Amino acid sequence: MSGGTVTPGRLYGVGVGPGDPELMTLKAVRTIGACPVVAYFCKRGTKGHARRIADHAIVDGQVELPMVYPVTVELPPDHPDYGRQIEAFFDESAERIAGHLAAGRSVAALNEGDPFFYGSFMHLFLRLSTRFPTEVVPGVTSMVCSASLLPRPLMLRDDVLSVIPGTLDEEALVRALTAADACVVMKLGQNLPKVRRAIAAAGLAERAWYVERASMEEQRFMPFLEAPDSAPYFSQIVIPGDGHRGGKAGGGAAE
Repeated sequence: MSGGTVTPGRLYGVGVGPGDPELMTLKAVRTIGACPVVAYFCKRGTKGHARRIADHAIVDGQVELPMVYPVTVELPPDHPDYGRQIEAFFDESAERIAGHLAAGRSVAALNEGDPFFYGSFMHLFLRLSTRFPTEVVPGVTSMVCSASLLPRPLMLRDDVLSVIPGTLDEEALVRALTAADACVVMKLGQNLPKVRRAIAAAGLAERAWYVERASMEEQRFMPFLEAPDSAPYFSQIVIPGDGHRGGKAGGGAAE
């Protein structure tokens, strides 16, 4: 403080990795421990996955700021009430954090995996980064953790990696998969039946692997042809490339 002016706190988006606490970076642990406030998203009645991963990094005296989702699977994402509720929730959550930042208290906002890789932190970043100093602490992604389980490298030689959200419509999924050398399909859950059909249509079922809860105690992985009929949120499909030279693997790259 100088002349009665409070220096704003800094907002940190901290990637805590996919599940195994040992995959947290040294910087993530140090940053969390140094912030007086630790914020995290969670479902009602739970601490949240990111908070559980970071448990060993939380120190005595820190203020914890749980941000409880008003809706998760109760409404489909395309329902108008879902959009209204979730956007209002992110607005409110950002303002709660802004109150701490304005008072000079830095905030570590925990994020599963990496904050900028489909991370929930993006909702806070878009609302607060123009108002307060903001820094992202990268984290290990579930994608690379899943790839480490494969019997071959995910990409090699001239393979181009595609990251495909399973929320795309089926035709878009087929196009993306057909054009890919190596790829990872994220956001499975209720999208699994659609993704399964698209992978079969693209002729990739025998190359694909199903990974569930990568790096967690409940981790499972298997050939995609043996995958279960339903998938949890923390699951993905990983398809390694052929490792061709000249950008022609998968039939989707230009010469």
